[in-house]
Amino acid sequence: MKNINTKLILAFSIALSAGSYAAPQISGKVVHESAKFTSDGNLIGNTSTGATIPNNKDVFKTETAIKVYVDGEINELIDGSTYHIELQGYNNGKAITNYDGNESDTQRETLREAYIDTTINDWAVRTGKQQVVWGKADGIKLLDAINPTDYSELVQNQMDDSRLPLWMINAETYDDNGALHQVVLSEGEINKIPGMNSTGDSGHAFIMKGVDTITGKRNGFLNVAPALAKVASSFNDAAAGALFDFTDTLGTTPGADGTGDASAYGLAIFTGSQVGAFAGATQQRNADGSIRADGTTGASSISGATVLYGITEGPGDFGLSATNANGGVTNLVNTTYDSANPDAAFEYMPTASFATFNTFDGATSSYLKDDSNTDGTFGYRYNNTTDSGINYSIVAMRRTDSNPYIDLSWRDSSTGEELTVQRSTMTANGNPNTSTDLARTDLPSSVVFSGATATNSVAILLKNSSGEYYGAYDPTLTAGSHTTNGVDLRFTEKTNMVSSLGMSMDTSIETESLGPVVLRTEAMYTKDEMMPIVDRKLLAIGDLSNALSMKKSDTFKYVLGADVTALTNMMVSAQFIQMINLDYVDTPETCTDGASTSYNCGIYTADMATMHLTNDLQKGREAKEFYSLYLSKPYGESGQHRWNNIFMFEEGGGKWNRLDTEFTLDDNTVLTAEYNKYFGDENTQFGQFKNSSNVQLGLKYSF
Repeated sequence: MKNINTKLILAFSIALSAGSYAAPQISGKVVHESAKFTSDGNLIGNTSTGATIPNNKDVFKTETAIKVYVDGEINELIDGSTYHIELQGYNNGKAITNYDGNESDTQRETLREAYIDTTINDWAVRTGKQQVVWGKADGIKLLDAINPTDYSELVQNQMDDSRLPLWMINAETYDDNGALHQVVLSEGEINKIPGMNSTGDSGHAFIMKGVDTITGKRNGFLNVAPALAKVASSFNDAAAGALFDFTDTLGTTPGADGTGDASAYGLAIFTGSQVGAFAGATQQRNADGSIRADGTTGASSISGATVLYGITEGPGDFGLSATNANGGVTNLVNTTYDSANPDAAFEYMPTASFATFNTFDGATSSYLKDDSNTDGTFGYRYNNTTDSGINYSIVAMRRTDSNPYIDLSWRDSSTGEELTVQRSTMTANGNPNTSTDLARTDLPSSVVFSGATATNSVAILLKNSSGEYYGAYDPTLTAGSHTTNGVDLRFTEKTNMVSSLGMSMDTSIETESLGPVVLRTEAMYTKDEMMPIVDRKLLAIGDLSNALSMKKSDTFKYVLGADVTALTNMMVSAQFIQMINLDYVDTPETCTDGASTSYNCGIYTADMATMHLTNDLQKGREAKEFYSLYLSKPYGESGQHRWNNIFMFEEGGGKWNRLDTEFTLDDNTVLTAEYNKYFGDENTQFGQFKNSSNVQLGLKYSF
């Protein structure tokens, strides 16, 4: 089924070239829209120089699309057969790179639709690139799950425009009692989500915080991981350059005292502290400025947070090279350290040992796509009406989940081999004990220090299938077990197959005060959706690939709606929406770091849309609720114009309101205007886009 699109394209081309048909009918339209921000403040993920957007925000979209529709008959194929093609030319003069022109598998694709309609026996068959719409909820897609969505403008665009047509076979027939049977066999494709790529799309108006946590230039772990590796290199350089005095750590004097050589070991032996303990303590210094690893009183003192900040940010602090200085680019550390209320990477890793940073030294990261599990979609729908006038549908699908997910793994950067993560205890002199591999349940919940030496530190080690370990220095301090190859934290975008069972119903009832009222509902149960799981205890020790994972979860989502007509001809539609995670994870746990600070070390399902370094990697809700109100009314002498307004309120305080209108000048020309306002709590799905509020003006000309 993976090659269904290629086969359908070929069949479609052969059918058109072989058929004898009348001259086609050609029509089309030109659509232009310009958009301007209406709110001050920076955009999510925008880290470029001068990123704060000034009060006079500029136009962020000047979009022109030319759509051409070609329709005709192919009677030579099957009598009565017709075809339809939609072509599109696209340009956006204000868009960032990759969003400024035609692009495959997006709403800006050149060949948007191309299908043939035929009748075979009692079946109406549509073959080619098309859309299938099974759901009718306002502002949300439940049963409408065959075609993915392009979220380049979040949900501002009409679904007919943002829905991505797919190559498919779509067949339907009616039985003797009027019931509809519909079968769809489609290629598999995923939603297009700004920022879900190796570049992060910095400067795009609609990057979600959850996406920014993956690929963002400042807050994305794709960039945080190599920045941490540079800090590890700086600490290793500092250790080798005798910034740290290892007297008493080895029982000898290899450090700044002048009788040993610390450069042979770097941070592989430096377990006198962990990140939280080091940053939270007052560090003692020798007369030469070196920091005493044993914690005993020195000639002067300095805040550990100051040392951590200086070595991290640089440039050139503590006599180090500026090569690895972070310079505030990535969200690694603050001038103060608070593991109880983290909002920077190091604050999420209070019990990460310096031996772990030896492993990370020089690490890189990469973002790859793997669509090998995209097996397409099979869908079936049954639609009928009861004797009492209730319309209902039942749908069943085995489909490619439209939402991609990220799989994290450590790799040998030279060979690509996936590496095994080992959580090792530490020996008395600071060496990782490679004969140990701790399960999560064996990890300490509190750090025990003797002087400045933790007696229960854990080292994150990486090893290959040959048993070789990785790091700036041999973590075992023995010969023959260490590789000098680098390590790469790989972010692999994958797709997942899910099974869905859904239904919809609607009926009209007569009321004395409101007249006819349409009551409707949609519901969908889905098995094996991927949900983000955050393990804060593993994150605290620096076990990144296991701390941030995706887990298969079953979900149930439903909509309850009511539609009435008010004020003569104004449609009023209200909805209650609930999304339930049937495999929700929330196991609270509190741990204590080496600075005696209590921090969150539990496991939970995160909020995929909003989890972020700046909001404590926000926990999701087991059941999330939305409410919507949709109004639509024609106006003008003959009702030739129309305005629409949709307001959505999200549990937690997020809000979105879109007001749009169409003003018909003549049979061919329509003026459009649209105002989108996002407001409420900034850590909600809608509230996070408060600085992306905008006004749009447009023109549609049909020919």
